[in-house]
Amino acid sequence: MLFYVQNSGAEEAEKPSFYSHIKASVSQTWASDKTELYIPINTWHNRHYYSAEEIDNFNERPWGLGLGKYRYDEDGDWHGIYAFAFLDSNNDIEPIAGYGFQKVWQANDNLRLGIGYTAGVTFRGSIHYAPLPVLAPLFSIKYKQVALQSTYILGGNGYGNILFSWLRVELP
Repeated sequence: MLFYVQNSGAEEAEKPSFYSHIKASVSQTWASDKTELYIPINTWHNRHYYSAEEIDNFNERPWGLGLGKYRYDEDGDWHGIYAFAFLDSNNDIEPIAGYGFQKVWQANDNLRLGIGYTAGVTFRGSIHYAPLPVLAPLFSIKYKQVALQSTYILGGNGYGNILFSWLRVELP
């Protein structure tokens, strides 16, 4: 005897889709009343992928500034929405905006380590400020209200392969 059981869809309706989960997380972060200051501090070009002459011509001190909104979720993980601008490798202004997430390990009351990702858009002068999507890893170490956060931009010989770091300061 064969039985046919039709799924009522109730189970599927209870589980939010990936898109609705991201949308809810971004909305919750945007609604947060917590603000951060972003201060770019270093752009390191991996010496294995660039000539000494290229390295000598690059700017590795990315002067800039930015603001963001952030929150910590019920698991203690960091979520942030940010926008900042800095001087890129060619000394052109590069704006960037996006969303970041980090799974956080809290070593003690003051020290946190994080690993996650950022997704956003940037506009580089070297490509006539055409929008360029960004999907990159994030790493951080945070002490009290100040975090050193970094990403590594993948690439090949003569492009990418850049470690970009900034300070993230929680404002009162």
